[in-house]
Amino acid sequence: MLEGKHIGFGLTGSHCTYEAVYPQIEKLVDAGAKVTPFVTYTVENTDTKFGDSADWLTKLQGITSEPIVNSMVKAEPFGPRTPLDLMIISPMTGNSISKFANAMTDSPVLMGAKATLRNQNPILLGISTNDGLGLNGVNIMRLMATKNIYFIPYSQDDTEKKPNSLVSHMDLLLPAASAALNREQLQPVLAQNAEK
Repeated sequence: MLEGKHIGFGLTGSHCTYEAVYPQIEKLVDAGAKVTPFVTYTVENTDTKFGDSADWLTKLQGITSEPIVNSMVKAEPFGPRTPLDLMIISPMTGNSISKFANAMTDSPVLMGAKATLRNQNPILLGISTNDGLGLNGVNIMRLMATKNIYFIPYSQDDTEKKPNSLVSHMDLLLPAASAALNREQLQPVLAQNAEK
């Protein structure tokens, strides 16, 4: 199902989630997909306790040979000229969820998503937000009710310390991607809690 598909893979600034996401990008490539990486300005320029931005970008470029899309100018052609079969955004922060749900396109990742929706092709979101059951809940529900938008199944990840926090189960990315290409939501979308 994934072989020969052109997949855009967007990364936003949930740095703590990259260790879980990068192996899934490798699996997409191993499955025969052409994967074009998109990054937000935060991903490109922010060093954190989870690693330096330059190291994450180097690792990303080592997984896929496609050039990194890191500007609006580079992202825009993925609408009319180079359509994607599927756009995945994972991890997707609460900030990007809010912007996407309210039609704000201010990063290469969201431009790639907008271009893909314009082509009526599917978007797959892997959320990672501390306020998924707080103020951002309405934005998640708006996206869930939008045609051609699908989710990697998600759950609360720490009900005691962060009761509003939601995170997708990144190990379900490949089956969720295959389902999205078939215009289906992998179920159950509300997964069992990911608490350790």
